[in-house]
Amino acid sequence: MSPIPGLTGQANTLVDHTNTAASLGSGLVPVYGTPALIALLELAAVHAVAESLPPGYTSVGTHLDVRHLAATPIGMAVRATATLTQVDGRRLTFAVEAHDEVEKVGEGTHARVIVEASRFVQRAEAKLR
Repeated sequence: MSPIPGLTGQANTLVDHTNTAASLGSGLVPVYGTPALIALLELAAVHAVAESLPPGYTSVGTHLDVRHLAATPIGMAVRATATLTQVDGRRLTFAVEAHDEVEKVGEGTHARVIVEASRFVQRAEAKLR
């Protein structure tokens, strides 16, 4: 089984003090922070393809091009959606967007690469030697 264009995934969160711009160091205001938005969009992409990858394989993020369109206050829910638009060998491209309870708050594209999880971690840990 391998990923095919059209697969979609979602991820949800509730804005609280831990994921605000002020808490994450990306600004001084108590609204949903861009780093948290990025992580939620990536998680939606992970969910989109997780079931279609062979055992022992995962995907890792390699590129994001995202616009954070609107602020979301503490206490409001945010939903991210990722749709797989292109598969080129191990390279995956997604259209991503996020909405709070009122409006679209983020949109863009995201690229990921399929990797063998254990080998990927071993290569990263080899940097410690």
